[in-house]
Amino acid sequence: MPLRRALAAVLLGVMATALPPPADASRTIFESGFDEAPEGPYSRAEAARFLTQATFGPTLASIEALYRQGYNAWFSEQFAAPPSLQLPFLDQLLLAGQEQVWQDKRQEIWWRNVLTGPDQLRQRMAFALSQILVVSDQNGALEGNPTTLAHYYDQLVQHAFGNYRTLLEVVTLHPAMGHYLSMFKNRKPDPAQNIRPDENFAREIMQLFSVGLWWLHPDGTLVDGNPAQPGVQPIPTYGQETIRGFAHVFTGWNYSTCEPPVAPEGAPQFNWWSWTWCPAGPQGQDWRLQPGWRTPMKPWGEGTPFGDIYHAVAGSKQLLNYPGVTLPGGVLGPGGTARGNLGIALDNVFHHPNVGPFIARRLIQRFTTSNPSPAYVGRVAAVFANDGQGVRGNLKAVVRAILMDPEARRPELAPSHFGKLREPLLRMTQMFRALDARSRDGRIREGWPEYHGAQAVLRSPTVFNFFLPDYALPGEIAQSGLVAPEFQIATDPYIIRMHNFTWGRISWAWWGNPGLGSWDPLQVDLNREMAIAHDPERLLERLSLLFMSRRMPPAMFDLLLVHLRDMTVQNQGGEENWRRRRVQDALWLILSSPQYLVEK
Repeated sequence: MPLRRALAAVLLGVMATALPPPADASRTIFESGFDEAPEGPYSRAEAARFLTQATFGPTLASIEALYRQGYNAWFSEQFAAPPSLQLPFLDQLLLAGQEQVWQDKRQEIWWRNVLTGPDQLRQRMAFALSQILVVSDQNGALEGNPTTLAHYYDQLVQHAFGNYRTLLEVVTLHPAMGHYLSMFKNRKPDPAQNIRPDENFAREIMQLFSVGLWWLHPDGTLVDGNPAQPGVQPIPTYGQETIRGFAHVFTGWNYSTCEPPVAPEGAPQFNWWSWTWCPAGPQGQDWRLQPGWRTPMKPWGEGTPFGDIYHAVAGSKQLLNYPGVTLPGGVLGPGGTARGNLGIALDNVFHHPNVGPFIARRLIQRFTTSNPSPAYVGRVAAVFANDGQGVRGNLKAVVRAILMDPEARRPELAPSHFGKLREPLLRMTQMFRALDARSRDGRIREGWPEYHGAQAVLRSPTVFNFFLPDYALPGEIAQSGLVAPEFQIATDPYIIRMHNFTWGRISWAWWGNPGLGSWDPLQVDLNREMAIAHDPERLLERLSLLFMSRRMPPAMFDLLLVHLRDMTVQNQGGEENWRRRRVQDALWLILSSPQYLVEK
């Protein structure tokens, strides 16, 4: 795949090379005033870089606000901002009954929230969590149910700054996860009918949501099982017996609105495998509004004389075993209830020493860099273990630690390969936010972004997300011992499609274009930049700030400047065309460049 390899080679060079001072330094040397916050940022460029990592893209207003208020006030403001949710919008559409409500409408409200919502950090954290705690509308049971996926995402939003143990339980008992990883109606063993508990969720809660496959040091590096031999011999964190034990714990759960039928007095026992369809909404109500799809699952039979009908209570269950584990040997004894045993099992997972470094690395990759140093992972994992107040799993403290780590805030302290390939969705949102994109009627019809970038929220093809966290593109990246997860979807067709998408919005879908006719997409607003297009150096400085945090290499800046100066009123067809085309060319050449595509 020539395009992909060529891009990888150029990007590796950008990743491995420390960037020189920005080309516009002479024009911005006096930008820092005497009233900046003591903790920083100390320049608008620093503010833009931080907002690139922490939000869905900087705007001129957000850069200025952060520069004036400082990091501490910004975090306080973001932590206090009310969550922007999806479900109320979908419910309103369903109750109005005036249009079809499917997954494109769920995508619409996601776009609105991330482009215009004041809770940018919360939304960015939820987006990161959605790529770790994966559910997807590619699942048959969820494909036609946008409201339960909207509710699931809203749970990620609402718990984005909460405790990871709480979030694990919320996710485990959500009907969307129950259907996606087949814990819903998972049944205790019945040898007579050759029934065994489903192991799907049991595997993934350990492999993907908490401890991973191999034992880790607190800094995320692999524990060597045989230091005397060359190379690291990783140690598995669990085996089949542990998977089987968790599978038995995760049995007996059904919709919260379902109750087992009551047998007439004296009648024989029912065949309880009648797990009936019972989301229990008012008669005639759209089934997507029914509460069974948006309230936590509960044990089938809980609180009735029959007890937890399908929960496996017989026999011991091997859970995770590790130093300091509460359960002797990690073994859960027989008996108990479905709810009680689930709580014990989730505690067992949550307190495993792997969880801090495992989740720390996953979140760092989504916010700042694909290849965090062990020291960076270790510092964030330490905050996961103890937020300074003796609390384990405080996600508010974790996300702050990720963004304020010295390696994230001070490029001179970071490894030369610090950074990551920009995700397609984040490229789209940054462009739309920076250029104040909007439609004429206020709606956002971007329901199928995966066509352009192989990525749409809660639309991953598998539980392993759009790309694997340890994916290394064959060639120089892999040979350098680095990973570049986002490259897994940067295939030749999608590289071309994303470039075409970007050029299409810049060159055609611009605010005020009479050629759009009745088509009403998100339209970028070029007027602000057109007002300074007569000064190409100033134009490039602004675009460099918005899209590259003023880290555009001098050679690139100078080359673009020569090109823009060559675009004149005479050769571009008049004053208005000249201004617009200068802006369009500058945007296109920046947003399609390898120097932009690698976020440093």
